[in-house]
Amino acid sequence: MVSKVLTANRLSDGISVWLDAAGNWAESLQDAFVARHAEAVTALEATGKQAFEDNKVVDVNVVDVEEINGTLRPLRMRERIRAEGPSIPYAAGYSGLAGPKHAA
Repeated sequence: MVSKVLTANRLSDGISVWLDAAGNWAESLQDAFVARHAEAVTALEATGKQAFEDNKVVDVNVVDVEEINGTLRPLRMRERIRAEGPSIPYAAGYSGLAGPKHAA
């Protein structure tokens, strides 16, 4: 089974967040709880559904990740952009998110 994490956007400001092992929404993918078996994925889905119903987050998704030398990396490009920031220079002075940068 592919490892998975739970991601969403925080309702208060739209920032991408990931569920950590303590049940908090962290701003870094590297802090995310990694589900490595079906039961853990089921628990993530239930937690995400409840957080959505409680109006804490929106766009809740379980996404596939891989671990490379201890660093989490989403498999899909959409999730890489959410985790690491824009793939092109965005605006003068904007440094993007603090996620790891990988060569293409």
